[in-house]
Amino acid sequence: MGCKFSKGQARHRPGSENFTILASETSFTVSEVESLYELYEKLSSSIVKDGFIQKEELQLALFRNSTGQSLFADRMFDLFDVDQNGQIEFGEFVRCLSVFHPKTPEPVKIKYAFKLYDLRHTGYIEREELKEMVLAILKESDLTLSVDVVETIVDKTFLEADTKSDGRIDEEEWKEYVGKNPSLLKNMTLPYLMDITLAFPSFVINTQAEESQL
Repeated sequence: MGCKFSKGQARHRPGSENFTILASETSFTVSEVESLYELYEKLSSSIVKDGFIQKEELQLALFRNSTGQSLFADRMFDLFDVDQNGQIEFGEFVRCLSVFHPKTPEPVKIKYAFKLYDLRHTGYIEREELKEMVLAILKESDLTLSVDVVETIVDKTFLEADTKSDGRIDEEEWKEYVGKNPSLLKNMTLPYLMDITLAFPSFVINTQAEESQL
């Protein structure tokens, strides 16, 4: 389970991947994958009618806004766009969306959340990356905190999470930290995925920036 394609599986235009295979690799049933294809068609033609989901279209789906800078939108797009070709294909869409399914095992969500925070793809969450994410959460939530408060949040997080005291958080430390602070995974689950309809969903991720969640 996850975002990556199976080894040797071809990447084709939307709809050409076997729905049964996608269902077997994700938390979705075959009928749900079929419904997701209807959704995919809507998203992939909401701005640019090219049969693929572009960054602006994903941002519109996630945040109801296709313009403006959004770190969350950028990170989500990067993680969905597994082959890094600048567009999201149907298989990528289903596999990555499955991470947010309520039935997806917690270890998968923990690993995926780590990738969201690992902005520079180093395999570690560094202090500046965490600070950027805190500021992004505040921005998406229309909240403003003083520089001192933001620094305190970051310092407090590193004090608890960086158990090896090497100035960075690795996957093992992240797993332990999330275990003590499960609210960090709140945004990694979209409840409506349990009952997919053909209606255009809100897809809005609630990014409340309470200190207890950081």
